[in-house]
Amino acid sequence: MSIELHTIKAAPGSRTKKFRIGRGNSSGRGTTAGKGTKGQRARSGGRNKLKLKGMKQMLLSFPKNRGFKSGYAKPKTLTIAQIAKVFTKPATIDLKTLKNKHLINKSAVAAKIVAGGKLETALKFKGISATESAKKSILEAGGQME
Repeated sequence: MSIELHTIKAAPGSRTKKFRIGRGNSSGRGTTAGKGTKGQRARSGGRNKLKLKGMKQMLLSFPKNRGFKSGYAKPKTLTIAQIAKVFTKPATIDLKTLKNKHLINKSAVAAKIVAGGKLETALKFKGISATESAKKSILEAGGQME
């Protein structure tokens, strides 16, 4: 026999008839209608309140993390004194050279130079941000910012 729209049927045993509860004791699901005896769960509308209480207990057990933490990585800050200590001869400084000299850790995404100390050598900075006062002292020493 060919399969056509009017011949399609569900597999035998896959669809069972809904059991009608609370229709007398002879039906097999009378009296308490499968809800056991007494208690909050046996009453009408009694299950939801239990869920809410459980949720409250769960919320109370979580630590109270207040505020907001940004997902963006903040640049690692370096003072001019730290840079002056390591770089005594004119050089080009980028993120890679700072990592190689162990001024910032390997996982750092960006670096920022802040004022603090005096720069004597002319250094060229590539791809590194700096504060206004730090830029000023770099340019005074004959350095460059790119």
